Amino acid sequence: MIPLNILITAGPTHEAIDPVRFITNHSTGQMGYIIARKAQRAGHKVTLISGPAGLNPPSHVRMISVRTAREMFGKVKTYIKGKDCLIMSAAVSDFRPIVCLAGKMKRKNSPGVIRLQQNPDILSWVGKHKGRLIVAGFCMETKNLLKHAKEKQKTKNADFMIANRITKLNTPFGAGPTSVAILCPGNKTLRLHNVSKDKVAGILLDKIQKLWYKKHPQ
Repeated sequence: MIPLNILITAGPTHEAIDPVRFITNHSTGQMGYIIARKAQRAGHKVTLISGPAGLNPPSHVRMISVRTAREMFGKVKTYIKGKDCLIMSAAVSDFRPIVCLAGKMKRKNSPGVIRLQQNPDILSWVGKHKGRLIVAGFCMETKNLLKHAKEKQKTKNADFMIANRITKLNTPFGAGPTSVAILCPGNKTLRLHNVSKDKVAGILLDKIQKLWYKKHPQ
């Protein structure tokens, strides 16, 4: 098989409140980095756009560092050109403060309310401009996992949607085992329970390759 040119996003984003504080989430970037490493070792050409994950960059992978959702959006629009596949595993902040204070917010002067505005929906933008691109998105839900994942797969025009459910007893964050549902084209769903993220990455990459060569036979 001919190697693919793959763009991967990973990690959280940080949305500044003031020079000291920011809005973020619990994403560690582990899943995206594992996918990038496994794809590179399989012979694919990989570009990794990462938020502040604090992980060692995978060897022989083009690494692009960003901090905010808007920075990640800009880099995706730049580096998506000429790619065969986008794997959007980053946990991008949906919101950012309307105003970032120039100085540290003091307790005694706190307004008590931080007004927010929406960040760009990167995956939706990609879905509208994907062309021949294979697109895999990730989502996380606390309830109605498959219902919400199927809605996102459809509305964002993603080929694959990898759905994670978070509960008090199960967290997909970090390097440990995880349980996911991989929604595939043709309304097919593969459930994986308590498996390594390396295994999830391998299965996802295999499905992406098969779909690519099905659409573009050599």
